[in-house]
Amino acid sequence: MPLSIAIDGPVGAGKSTISDAVARKLNMIHLDTGAMYRAVGLCAMDNGIDIRDEEKVTQMCREGKALVDVLYADGTQITLLNGEDVNGRIRTQEAGEAASAVSRYRYVREMLVRRQQEIARKQDILIDGRDICTVVLPDATVKIYLTATAEERARRRQLQLAEKGQQIPFEEILAEVNARDWQDMHREVDPLRIAPGAVVVDTSDLDFDGSVQAVLRCVEEAGRS
Repeated sequence: MPLSIAIDGPVGAGKSTISDAVARKLNMIHLDTGAMYRAVGLCAMDNGIDIRDEEKVTQMCREGKALVDVLYADGTQITLLNGEDVNGRIRTQEAGEAASAVSRYRYVREMLVRRQQEIARKQDILIDGRDICTVVLPDATVKIYLTATAEERARRRQLQLAEKGQQIPFEEILAEVNARDWQDMHREVDPLRIAPGAVVVDTSDLDFDGSVQAVLRCVEEAGRS
C-alpha cells in the first residue's frame, strides 16, 4: 500500500516549501494542490470571468475549459492548464487571490479532489493543502496540521515580497492573512480545520530546516507505531 502524507494548514504556514523539502528527503512525489486551484483561478481571469461568480466559474469547468493536470520533471511539479505549463504565471498575488475565491466553489473542489485522489492511488505521495487530511486523504498514513501565528506568517510573507522588490506595510499583510484565515475556516465547502488524528506542528519559533525536521519526525514516529 502506498505511503501517503497529508499536510493541511493556513495560508503562509510554509506548507508548499516545507512539503517539497520533506518529499525530496523521502524520495517521493509532492503534489501541490494549491497550484491546481491557482490554475483554475488563472483560467477564469484569462477568460474574463469574474472569480466571484460561482455559476460562471462552474460553467467554465463543466465545459472542460479548465483542464488541470500535473507532471514531474527532475522532482519538480509542473502544473498544466489545458496542456500548457503555467508554473511561471500562478505564483502572483493575483493568482493566489483567485485561487482563494474559486476554491470555495463545490464543483471546482470536487473536480480537483477527484484528480488528486487518482494521482495518490498510484504511488507514494505527499500532498499539502487545506482539506487534504479531512477530504482528499482522510485515511493517510501520516496526517499533519502545519501552522504558525498569524503575525509570524505575515512577517515571512513580508520578507518574501521584499526579496521581490515589493515593500508592503506589515499591517496590510497581516490584515490579508487574517482575512484569508477567516475565509478558509468559514467557507461552506470543506473548510480548513484540524482533522481527527492529525499532529499539529507549530513552526512559529522554528526556522526552515527545523520545520522540515519536525515534519520528518512525525513521519518517523508514524512508521514506528
